[in-house]
Amino acid sequence: MKIVIAPDSFKGSLSAVEASISIKKGIKKALPDAETVLLPIADGGEGTMETLVVATGGSKKRVAVSGPLGETVEAEYGVLGDEETCVIEMASASGLALIPHEQLNPRLATTYGTGELIKQALDDGFQSFILAIGGSATNDGGAGMLQALGMKLLDENGKEISFGGAELARINSVDVSGFDKRIKGRKFLIASDVQNPLIGSDGASSVFGPQKGATIEDVKMLDQCLAHWADEVEKVTGIHLHDRPGAGAAGGLGGAFQAFFPAEMRRGIDIVIEYTKLQQALIGADLVITGEGQVDFQTASGKTPMGVAQAAKSQGIPSIILAGSIGPGIETLYQFGVVSVNSIINQPMMLSEAMERAGELLEHCSEQVIRSFFYPALTESQNPHLEN
Repeated sequence: MKIVIAPDSFKGSLSAVEASISIKKGIKKALPDAETVLLPIADGGEGTMETLVVATGGSKKRVAVSGPLGETVEAEYGVLGDEETCVIEMASASGLALIPHEQLNPRLATTYGTGELIKQALDDGFQSFILAIGGSATNDGGAGMLQALGMKLLDENGKEISFGGAELARINSVDVSGFDKRIKGRKFLIASDVQNPLIGSDGASSVFGPQKGATIEDVKMLDQCLAHWADEVEKVTGIHLHDRPGAGAAGGLGGAFQAFFPAEMRRGIDIVIEYTKLQQALIGADLVITGEGQVDFQTASGKTPMGVAQAAKSQGIPSIILAGSIGPGIETLYQFGVVSVNSIINQPMMLSEAMERAGELLEHCSEQVIRSFFYPALTESQNPHLEN
């Protein structure tokens, strides 16, 4: 019996690696002799760098950079096992998790630290980059990142603007003469499943601004600022970012990559599946178990459980999803080969308790779903002389 264990993290509770270990413990309680293959997965958001480094036997380097509100933070980038590919998770330098909830402010938050990470990796000689751009605290159109790499964004007096989404309205000209020349000769793969345009009702400010602390008034103002920024970018590059799919990712950081980098954007889960060699690990498997903290209608838009289930279905392997909580719309997942979606919560409890006990709950749920799914095999092993 071969079972592939490929979950994402359970945010705030368990990393993908920790979740994998808990699931394995549960499986072994039901099927001690089962072959288990642990393959922690991410979808381009937080945890992607860690996943790729672990899967390829790589390493990490810590770098002091500017955080989203200008404070110094200890960020890190990963180096894959080939020692040639650098993985940068923008959330490490410019992410929501770096700011206390009451201090969230997309008018001021900057991607400057992400640019500093890229610059350090360029200085360290890397030629190939994977950039995971989920989990941002920013709405600055990637302006801070570009400034860290030498681009000058000037106001009407020829002085550089400051940081944050609100500052974009002050841009009068863009000077690319000092932009890091090394970027042109490098390869950048952008991991993102966000297809939102830069501006408008489906744009970065309207859709993602509120979760970053934007008020209704902020959203309107920030959208106007991004529109002005897009106008200035088009003057320099000829690229119309305003309604371009993916330009709204990470508060417009996706658009900055599209306009100024030799970049390719792909679904994060597809990149992770490729680099972790999930398809090879699935060969000969009888079942796949995946999961994450919240599973609902959004899961089918490119989240880890859906991507893993798709990969398993391509080889005729069923999959089971385990979740901290289950929302509406999970029935859409069944078309991807998902047998069932199961909550790990087994009794009424507060969210804080569930998060604290996540490992234990995941282990228990894993054992129960295995006992249900492999009931005939369990019955036969426990009662080898039982007649059918």
